[in-house]
Order: sequence, then C-alpha cells, then structure tokens
Amino acid sequence: MPDDLRSLVHPLSGAADDYQPLMDLIGDARLVLIGEASHGTHEFYATRAMLTRRLIEEKGFNAVAAEADFPDAYRVNRYVHGASDDSSAEEALNDFKRFPTWMWRNTVVRDFVEWLRQHNSALSPNEPKVGFYGLDLYSLHASMEAVINYLDEIDPEAAQRARYRYSCFEDFGEDPHSYGYAASFGLDQSCEGDVVNQLLELQRRAADYIRRDGRVAEDAYFYAEQNARLAVRAEEYYRAMFKGRPSTWNLRDQHMSESLDALLQHLDKQVEGSKIVVWAHNSHIGDARATEMGEEGEINLGQLARERHADETVLIGFSTYTGTVTAASGWGADAELKRVRPGLPDSFEKLFHEVEIPNFLLMLRGTETVLSQPRIQRAIGVIYRPQTERLSHYFSVRLPFQFDAMIHLDETHAVEPLERTQMWEEGELPETFPTGI
Repeated sequence: MPDDLRSLVHPLSGAADDYQPLMDLIGDARLVLIGEASHGTHEFYATRAMLTRRLIEEKGFNAVAAEADFPDAYRVNRYVHGASDDSSAEEALNDFKRFPTWMWRNTVVRDFVEWLRQHNSALSPNEPKVGFYGLDLYSLHASMEAVINYLDEIDPEAAQRARYRYSCFEDFGEDPHSYGYAASFGLDQSCEGDVVNQLLELQRRAADYIRRDGRVAEDAYFYAEQNARLAVRAEEYYRAMFKGRPSTWNLRDQHMSESLDALLQHLDKQVEGSKIVVWAHNSHIGDARATEMGEEGEINLGQLARERHADETVLIGFSTYTGTVTAASGWGADAELKRVRPGLPDSFEKLFHEVEIPNFLLMLRGTETVLSQPRIQRAIGVIYRPQTERLSHYFSVRLPFQFDAMIHLDETHAVEPLERTQMWEEGELPETFPTGI
C-alpha cells in the first residue's frame, strides 16, 4: 500500500509550485473548506493561512469564514476593513476570551489578520475588501447584546422590546448551560418563543432599516440579523445539550452551514460571484457521509456544502503522524504543550508515515481503488487525552469520499498561544521520566 501511494503523492519541498495541483483542482470553486486535524498545530494554521493568501490574491476570494463566534470575529472584520479603533491585530483579537482562547489568539492568526489588514489597505477605494467572519453559535449573550446595541442606534423602541424578550435568560446569568438544563427538563420556561419573535420582528423591519444609509446600513443590518439568528440557534442548541451528541452536533453544523449561505448571499450583493475560504476542524470539513460519524446520524458543514453547492465546493483536510500540539486535558483547563503520539496501526496517519515522504499533498479524486478500505483517522480538538487515544481521538473514514485533497505533514509542532501559560512553557514530561530509559 505505501508503494502504491508513493507514486500518487506530490512531495512538499518548499518550492513555489508545491501546491499548484491543488490550485488547479480549486479552479473556479466558490467555497474552499480547509480543515485541521487539531485545533493546536502550527503547521496546519500556517499552511492554511498561506493557501488562503494565495486564494485571495490569485483567485479573488473575498472572505474568510471561521469556526469562531460571530461577534468576536466581527471585531476582526472591522479591523481588517480599517473601520475600528483597534491599533493592532492582537488587539482586534481581544474579544476571543472564551475557552479555548489559543484557537484564535495565536501567532499565526495574528499575523494573518495583520496581513489581511495590509492587503485591504492597498486596494483602491472602489475595490471590495476581504472580510473575516465567524460561523459558530456559542455566543448567545454577546449576540443578544449586539442586537440590542444595533437597535439602540436605529430604533430605540424596538431595542426596549428586545431587552424585554432577552431578559428571559437573566435568571441564569452568563451560563447558557444552566438555562439549557432547566429548559430541557422543564424546570423553567423555555425562551424559544422570545428569541424567535425577536428575529422575526427584526426581519420584518429589514427594508426600513437598510434603506436609511445604503451599504453601511446593509452591513450593519446583516450583523444584527445574524446575531438574532444565532440567538435562536444557540437557545435551541443549549436546550438540546442533554439529549445527546448527534442532536447538538447537527444543530451546530446546520447553523454554520446556514451562516455560510447567508454570508455568501450578503457578499453577492456587493460582489457578484463572491468566494469564501472556510477554516474549521477536519471533523466539520470532511464529508460526514464518508465517516463513522455519518453512520451514527451526524451531518456536518462539509457534507451540507457539497449538497448545496455541489461543483462549487472543494474540501481539504490535514493529517500528521507525530510531534507536539497545544491542547488542554479537560474542558476549560489551561493550554498545555503536549506530545502527539505516533499514529496507531491501521490508521491513515501510520500509512502516510510509511510512504517515507515527510510532507506531501495527496489529490483524492480518482484514488478510490487504492484507498477504498476504511481506516481510522485521528482528530484532536481542544482536548487531547493520549492515554485514551484510540477511544477519544480516532474514528473510521473512507478518505477518498471524505475530502477532495489531503495535506500530510509527518511531524508537526504546537501552535504558539498569544498568552503562554506556565504549563505550556514547561511542556509535557517525557514518558520515561524520571528514569530516562
């Protein structure tokens, strides 16, 4: 099997044309979804940023949509458009305060955001600038606050009605999990009707709000409507948290897909045929129908993008065999610099390692005969538990149907957080400590 693959891969040597086969595959696609096999690997972030720069410069992509909270990402969007008071990319990333902060507050994202600001600044005044947007739904309270702030400026009476509706969540403070628990078990009244009614009222007044100030008003309304829509989905998500993973996973990825489509439609009003690069984890990007997840009833963003945009979508995944990663040992815990164990037998990571080409690009269309058998694939999110790695981090996939292309980087390194904790600085003790044997 490694010998069969060796003739199919494109070695990555650092040459300028390394990724030309991928650029040719992308062609005129409008949606390019670029994954990551962990939320804490430098090379995944850096390669994705490099490919995104090329797509912006060479193929006219005009937005980046990330697995990030919408209000937090929109502060970055204002910065790259030159429309904020932030003095640097690092400052513009300050709203990313929710765990895991290193996922977006890291040196690679900071440098990309700074590049994007400079790129936009060099454009002529009538050229559309490239934006940065979030697709995720965790920002319930920040999104409700954004809706109220928008209405305070444009329609104070409507703002008062929004305050009243959103006050339904006040008994639960800033913890939406508490609300979800109480609502799902009937311990308290659901806020579903309130968030839905707020979205509907905002949509009914859309035409009036938008015509007040042309494109500026249209952008502001889009921001408010997306936050109101997010509040609806987030309320449903937290209410479903205690019903099991497939329910919440599907709600989340459906929301990301709907947000992506809404963004595409919004940008098309400004630039016909807009193109978006999506940044998210492999588990969201790779078509769920080709995975163990799909067999268990889960859908994901990559699957929905293919279903809704067919020939206009390209899915790109990453893998690594070993190295280090920035991850936590539990939800809400500090970032640590952890060692990534070598890929398990019968995994794609192990198979790619045996090709004996350290870094390569594998175009997956047409490899069905070589890679037809399912294998396990590793997924490290923000938590990494190597002691239970097979159960916690591997699932079965049919690779040629999951992605259109795979980038394998055999040994990788931890992404550098902007806030380096003592645990991250010290790293993990070697497995042989204290004997050294």
